[in-house]
Amino acid sequence: MKTFKTRHQFYLPDDLSKRLEGLAAKPGSSKTTILTDALRSWLDRKAGDEFDQRFGPRLDRQMRASNRMEVRLDHVVAVLELFVAHQMTLVAHQPPIDEVTGRLGRARYDRFMGQVERTLAARGGKSQPGVGGDA
Repeated sequence: MKTFKTRHQFYLPDDLSKRLEGLAAKPGSSKTTILTDALRSWLDRKAGDEFDQRFGPRLDRQMRASNRMEVRLDHVVAVLELFVAHQMTLVAHQPPIDEVTGRLGRARYDRFMGQVERTLAARGGKSQPGVGGDA
């Protein structure tokens, strides 16, 4: 009858041998099971190290790029918050907007959004500092 196991003979230091004897003395355990589990665990950890060595640098680069993007986005949000607060302060004591002023404001907003669209289209997804376009 084939057992699908290979016999190995090796020497252990006395202190490890005593510890192995103590573990194997517990009911339901054997030296073979203990050494098999220990060796499998050790080899699996080594495979994890290989994974880290192969993919770790790439993942690190991606993480750094992601962190840079997050910092840039935080800056944009901070500038936008400041701009909105400034604008709200400027218009806080102005009289209500009449129809002509509302149309003018809407036209300016539409031109502004058109400029934003053109700028983003010109960049083609590239990250470039500053905002270009016509004024």
